[in-house]
Amino acid sequence: MTGTPAPELDVIQWFNAAEPPTLAGLRGKVVVLHAFQMLCPGCVGAGLPQAKKIAATFPVDEVAVIGLHTVFEHHEAMTPVSLAAFIHEYRLGFPIAVDRPGGDGPIPHTMAAYGMRGTPSLVLIDRAGMIRRHAFGAEDDMKVGAEIAWLMKEGAERDE
Repeated sequence: MTGTPAPELDVIQWFNAAEPPTLAGLRGKVVVLHAFQMLCPGCVGAGLPQAKKIAATFPVDEVAVIGLHTVFEHHEAMTPVSLAAFIHEYRLGFPIAVDRPGGDGPIPHTMAAYGMRGTPSLVLIDRAGMIRRHAFGAEDDMKVGAEIAWLMKEGAERDE
């Protein structure tokens, strides 16, 4: 998927967003898409803390952090009501979308469109809307931060 246009998010609900963001509307910013499940130990221990750090570190006018709650197991336990409590308890302040459930199987729509293998998953989208990194599992904070900074610089140079 790296080097291809990022598919638009196919979601059913948003948290922490007055207006639902779209990838098209975020063009010109680097987008950090963190896919997670609230019952995923890797998400709670590594992915979501990283997303919080990114949101706190980079300027919001240049980097957009989007959480994607993509449920492919334990559907009964991970409802939007449970997610709202989870977001509050973990103090997640960035926009979080609920992936549209799969019609003919357990894999939700956006997860399938991106070819995600599980959670946590990290997707970095450049200012032009192209996927530049697609990773599964815990990622090193320093490496991810450097990649985001590179994408910010790359886009700024192109605009000069």
